[in-house]
Amino acid sequence: MADTDPDELERRIARTRAELAHTVDAIADRVNPKRVTERTVADVKSRAGHFVASVGDALGVTARPVNGEDPDRVWEDERPDLGPVLIGVGAVLVVGAAIVLWRRRQRRNR
Repeated sequence: MADTDPDELERRIARTRAELAHTVDAIADRVNPKRVTERTVADVKSRAGHFVASVGDALGVTARPVNGEDPDRVWEDERPDLGPVLIGVGAVLVVGAAIVLWRRRQRRNR
């Protein structure tokens, strides 16, 4: 008989409505373009930081923590000069892409 008690049914309905409202708010927040952009930017920054740290490790340059901060995020005053390395990587990618495009063009002309 507890299932047919009007007061209990009203409490269950109110609880279900509150849960549904919470779920809808969470979904709306998750698909909000501003929030999606914020998460994407944070993800890209994090990946870039890890990439720079791994390049620095490969070159034998390590990040040193400043004031107890995360070494992946903060460099002391002397940052390694990664410009030439990144330019080299970019040049290799451009040459590789040019070779692939040249080969495709050669195959089409046959």
